[in-house]
Amino acid sequence: MKSTDSTDSTADTRSGSTGTVALVTGANKGIGYEIARQLGELGMTVLLGARDPGRRDEATAKLRAEGLEVHPLTIDVTGEESVRAAVARVEERFGRLDVLVNNAGISGGTRQTPGSVDLGVVREVFETNLFGVIRVTDATLPLLRRSAAGRIVNVSSGTGSMTHMTDPAHYFTDSPSFAAYPPSKAALNMLTVQYAKQLRPLGILVNAIAPGPCDTDFARDLGRSLPRTAAQGAAVAVTLATLGADGPSGGFFDEDGPVPW
Repeated sequence: MKSTDSTDSTADTRSGSTGTVALVTGANKGIGYEIARQLGELGMTVLLGARDPGRRDEATAKLRAEGLEVHPLTIDVTGEESVRAAVARVEERFGRLDVLVNNAGISGGTRQTPGSVDLGVVREVFETNLFGVIRVTDATLPLLRRSAAGRIVNVSSGTGSMTHMTDPAHYFTDSPSFAAYPPSKAALNMLTVQYAKQLRPLGILVNAIAPGPCDTDFARDLGRSLPRTAAQGAAVAVTLATLGADGPSGGFFDEDGPVPW
């Protein structure tokens, strides 16, 4: 499929820059796609970030067909050059960024069982789920600082809660043990706290979310079939992306409120 990355086009430079501009990484499917859709429904200009141009353009076309202002943006969160190039396109086209949703993530599959861990899988998971968030966030901070109300939402997981993981009454007790994915999300939670401390004086609010168990390709990769939809999982991210100035920062939330660390 031919690329239609409109952020590379000069035909309508900076169109939409007067409204709220949001970037969602890993937005070509699943929860990321639903976050992009719901932000678009609120009237935001959404940059649909994905590393696969074909899937990126297909997802963009579907959302545009719904009348939403969505622009495709090629970005691989694991690649320095890819991230720099993507951020440069955002700056050229829009001049700033108001909302960053760090959604891109990988599960690592089933090759992470304690006792038979593939360290290559662990490194790959952390490269995307943790280091990728640092890479994208640091690269976009100059643009977020130009926003009147910068918001960063990190898509974590309930599996990153050590409280839940060590509670005998919680359903995680009977879930499989993984050495890559839950640790990467626990680390992301702490990273969220550190960025929140640093950026709160600038008015940039930073929070993490637990979307909850949703029926997505991601969950199926871990051998799970779940009743909740991706749209349900996306809702809490949208809530935190649209917080007022007095909203929380440095927190971990699901649809019911704060999640224990």
